[in-house]
Amino acid sequence: MRKTTAVATALTVALTGAAAHADERSDGTALSPLGTYATGAFDRSAAEIVAHDPRHQRLYVVNALAATVEVLDVSDPTAPTKLFDLAAPGIPAADGSVVEEGVVANSVAIHGDTVAVAVEAAEGTDPGWVVFYDTRGNALNAVRVGALPDMATFTPDGRLLLVANEGEPNDDFTVDPEGSISVIKVNRRPASVTQRDVRTADFRAWDEGRELPEGVRVFGPDLSTGEPGTPGRVARNLEPEYIVADTAHSAYAVLQEANAFAVIDLRTAEVTEIVPFGLKDHMEPGNGLDASDRDGAIRIENLPVYGMYQPDGFDSYRHEGRTLLVTANEGDVREWGDYAEGVRVKNLELCEDSPRLRPYLDANGLTLADLRRDENLGRLTVSAAEGLTEDGCHDELHAFGGRSFSIFTTDGEVVFDSGSDFERITAEANPDFFNSNHTENTFETRSDDKGPEPEGVTLGVIDGRTYAFIGLERVGGVMVYDITDPEGAAFVDYVNNRDFSATPGTPEAGDLGAEGLTFIAAEDSPLPGVPLLAVANEVSGTTTLFRVDLP
Repeated sequence: MRKTTAVATALTVALTGAAAHADERSDGTALSPLGTYATGAFDRSAAEIVAHDPRHQRLYVVNALAATVEVLDVSDPTAPTKLFDLAAPGIPAADGSVVEEGVVANSVAIHGDTVAVAVEAAEGTDPGWVVFYDTRGNALNAVRVGALPDMATFTPDGRLLLVANEGEPNDDFTVDPEGSISVIKVNRRPASVTQRDVRTADFRAWDEGRELPEGVRVFGPDLSTGEPGTPGRVARNLEPEYIVADTAHSAYAVLQEANAFAVIDLRTAEVTEIVPFGLKDHMEPGNGLDASDRDGAIRIENLPVYGMYQPDGFDSYRHEGRTLLVTANEGDVREWGDYAEGVRVKNLELCEDSPRLRPYLDANGLTLADLRRDENLGRLTVSAAEGLTEDGCHDELHAFGGRSFSIFTTDGEVVFDSGSDFERITAEANPDFFNSNHTENTFETRSDDKGPEPEGVTLGVIDGRTYAFIGLERVGGVMVYDITDPEGAAFVDYVNNRDFSATPGTPEAGDLGAEGLTFIAAEDSPLPGVPLLAVANEVSGTTTLFRVDLP
């Protein structure tokens, strides 16, 4: 029998420097698994992004392994069943091209009876496509977009489709296309969309004299040529990862590796601002982390490390007349060809007179050699590109991700961060498998590298209160927070539909590698009046529906 771990009581685990960052509630289990659809494919990215069609009670799930979107009937949420696939190859596009063999479906979005699928070209650095379908599975149209379209979403009114074109380099870093956002005028008539309806918001203005804000990371090899009409270094370096439209006229796109987000004016299809997320100080009370996979213990403590938030998925909501961004602070390292940004602390030359490290060392009676030991900070993966002085030593350590979720203003101000909650709560829930990986049952093998790794987040409103549901990619499970009051966001529950007594890759192991999450409101639910949460898990290849019970 599958074991579902739930934590909703006041947590009493005693951990160094682990003061709670959010008020905790004990309202019973918030999420109860109802039914699961399993592809049977382990660690093959067979369930990534999930979208819900409330009119026909279907889920659309991106199966990157099969390069398709699987359509599931969830009219009975206890027994999801597959209906058919959406396959893109062979579909003619409005620009005269034809979607080729070997493409990969990366994202799916639904509005009304229109389904849009973002399709990556067989050669990932080539321009991709968006393919439009109706909800019966009929292909209606396709248009060309930028390189590596990684995420698609409609504006609230359904008139525009927005696509985040990540534009990653090829494997040997000899080609690096520019990142961009496609703004497609659909007007609820997808069959009539032409290539002229596709506008592109890019970052070339910052290569042409506009000043890049401090804290926006542009780094690594530069493949720009300087030729007129071609993208420069900034345009190639910035990679839109995820996009959210808060109104019919404005949107925000996460630039994960750059630790920043772009503000897009949809009326002009222009990026108007790039805003840095800033750094999380792991020396601050409540911001501790477990940094070693070789100390044989759970040690969540304050350390002289900065965390780059670098969110992957995010969502937005309105509070007192302003838009707030809710981010899952995963972290990401740039590794292409011979360039590898990530490095372990023990392999860095650290500055003896570092104003960041020296006070910590002196206060704890440590030397730099002590700090580099595997059981301390030596195993932690940090960025070689950050904190490097002109003397060739590092005086600051910048780790990937925040091991948390945050609430930001659209000016980049942190309203709330969950601090060390995720590591603390998961330690209480499953201490023997603290910071486990998703492909094997292990103890703290992820402590040295992004910890629980929050991947995605979705928001839902229940009885007038706003909740955030955050998926943890590595150890697994979903965190639930009440964010109605953003400054006083409160932990509600943690549920992990994973059985650590079973071998990963077997059906008994449950859900592994939470990737995409979708909230289904009570009025849209196949269970009348009962909200649900759908979670796609890329490692187990499963999609699970949870009943949501919140006061």
